[in-house]
Amino acid sequence: MRVLELTNVEREESELFYRRKYKCNATLDLPTNKETIPVLFTIETDPFGKKIIELSFPTPVNYPLIPVKKSLVEFILTEELEGRLPC
Repeated sequence: MRVLELTNVEREESELFYRRKYKCNATLDLPTNKETIPVLFTIETDPFGKKIIELSFPTPVNYPLIPVKKSLVEFILTEELEGRLPC
């Protein structure tokens, strides 16, 4: 299982500069098929600079959640470090 891409990434406005909320569609390459699911995620930076990512899924995912969350967190961190997420 791996994440292929994030599409329709939109940032929601927030008053806190260290917390950013996003909504998007994630395309997953599952063992049986490719599936696109809606994802809500938050990137929060703690006082020491560590990024904390929280995920939620508005609709049920047809795959075990632990590997999906792990792959999405890694993919989102990579996108964040390379500057591909909206500011």
